[in-house]
Amino acid sequence: MHTQAPGSRPDPSTSSFLAPARPDKERRECGSHVSQPHREPRSSALLQPLDRMDRYARVRMVPSLLVTRSPLLARHQLLGCSTAYMEDQRGQWRELVAQAAAVSSLAVELSAISESELPGLLGYLREDPQLPFRYVSVHAPSKGRELPEAELVDVLAQLPLWVDAVVMHPDTIDDVGLFGRLGRRLVLENMDARKTGGRNAQELASFFDVLPDAGLCFDIAHARSIDASMDVGEAIIVQFAERLRHVHLSSLDADSHHVPLSLGDEELFSPLLERCRDVPWILEAPPAR
Repeated sequence: MHTQAPGSRPDPSTSSFLAPARPDKERRECGSHVSQPHREPRSSALLQPLDRMDRYARVRMVPSLLVTRSPLLARHQLLGCSTAYMEDQRGQWRELVAQAAAVSSLAVELSAISESELPGLLGYLREDPQLPFRYVSVHAPSKGRELPEAELVDVLAQLPLWVDAVVMHPDTIDDVGLFGRLGRRLVLENMDARKTGGRNAQELASFFDVLPDAGLCFDIAHARSIDASMDVGEAIIVQFAERLRHVHLSSLDADSHHVPLSLGDEELFSPLLERCRDVPWILEAPPAR
């Protein structure tokens, strides 16, 4: 590991960007001049529905989206988007954050889906940016992986404490136990039909058995790709209800790429989504206007 001279800024272009996270800072509440501290992440198992809703009670009266034709989305109290679909700004974190906040200032997923994006993201977060979001997740790399797994965990452990969740694709994990170091911030996402693991409740259980503190990111479109009846999705929600931390929401095209939520999928997904009302929903494609 490279070393930094005292007082110098970490170089985000190499794996030597491991450095102690800076202390939490207060983040300004969107639309007001009142700063409130961002609360520490807590175990989903310890958050009962009323407690969860109380956590976000201060923002209930703030519109989740600027404009949406979807009653389902308009009614949800904590809605945000992933930066993954903003390909034109890939790697430009200030621009990505601004674009995400224009969709919703309540929740965001900062996506470093390719490992090459992770150093830049960590460098940006170390600047203690004044983010408006009440819920912040980081999508860990699933593409272009070169770091040894133990080193990747070291890097992810350096994320600021106010990052609520670190999303991992379970099919990219070899040594499951290593990721236990991320504790309750680790969130495993159910996979789509193209993948070889983490696709259903049984396959996810093998990971959660080793990672008792990890949470679930329920990707409802991935569940549909496995079983259009949504029985597989329901089984995941039923078995891991206490682990649910947030939802990924979109439709999928024929190549399993995320596309805006269709009216048909909105109707199909609604029964399961109504059971996920107390966690953030993250759009993985632009919202239909």
